[in-house]
Amino acid sequence: MTPDLVTEIIRKALYVVLLCSAPMLLASLIVGVLLSIFQTVTSIQEPTLVFVPKIVSVFLALAIFFPWITNTFLDFARWIFEALPTLAK
Repeated sequence: MTPDLVTEIIRKALYVVLLCSAPMLLASLIVGVLLSIFQTVTSIQEPTLVFVPKIVSVFLALAIFFPWITNTFLDFARWIFEALPTLAK
């Protein structure tokens, strides 16, 4: 196994992880910014107000994007298993 091959595997694995976590992170970011704007406009300084909507948005994004995330992980796993014969050499 060459260093270039290891680098390619790690690069692809990190890309898949970032790609699959992006919907949940973006949902949390959008809800957090909207709630921060709401808190600023209404002068409510309650730090715990943001937690429940963020958690709900993350679970909702996970429920919506779960089939796509699963397919992305399965494509990566399929790529790894197909590359096993070349990795063993």
